[in-house]
Amino acid sequence: MTVPRARPLLGDTRRTWAGLTLAACVLVVVVTGLLFRGKTGPDGFDNAIDSPVIALLRTHGGLLPWLALPGTPIPAIAVSAAIAAGCLIAKRLTGAVLAVAAVPAATGLTDGLLKHLFHRTYLGVLSFPSGHTTSVTGMTATLALLLLVPPQRARTVAVRAAVVGTACLLTVMVVIGVIGLRWHYFTDTVAGAAVGVGTVLGLALLLDLAADAINRRHVGPPRSTGSSQDPGPAAHSSVTSAIEDR
Repeated sequence: MTVPRARPLLGDTRRTWAGLTLAACVLVVVVTGLLFRGKTGPDGFDNAIDSPVIALLRTHGGLLPWLALPGTPIPAIAVSAAIAAGCLIAKRLTGAVLAVAAVPAATGLTDGLLKHLFHRTYLGVLSFPSGHTTSVTGMTATLALLLLVPPQRARTVAVRAAVVGTACLLTVMVVIGVIGLRWHYFTDTVAGAAVGVGTVLGLALLLDLAADAINRRHVGPPRSTGSSQDPGPAAHSSVTSAIEDR
């Protein structure tokens, strides 16, 4: 009996840009963190962006918690579990591991280390980077990597793009919500987004290295990509099918 080959998330040709993007995310977090370390208020740039948002939404206070909701733990866990389940159905173990690990790793890095390291506060509460933005960006980056990174089937491109576009819209909503609630400055959300994206790419690179190690020990032929592996039309009617198209 042959062991199925592990399917990489990025592949050799995309690891370079993933590494460069990861380095850029680290640079954003470190530079902005050092600039605002120990600060208790916004700078001019934050004021220019935050003040209009706060003023515009001041009379819509009941809406703001709903805008921030996608960045809270329960939705993050639910979406991550759904992505992982889709990957397992599609027999993409590395994708399932990424979905399960990405948000906890990113938020753990933000809340457990970076907030205490840089100690920037908003109304006396640690705010840098934004944990809400970290969480929702981690989910969005995971979906984008699984659904948009080639190879993909052309017939599901609209569905995949719609899913990722919806996730991007939710990310923007969370940013607006946490600024309007006066939980975070805009630069907190920028750093949170960098942590989310960087964590997903870092995990993807590590999982691809693990996949390479498994494949080097693989003694059977690569799995066929022909019609015998096609799950049929019903499997292409959901996000699960879009993940399987990789």
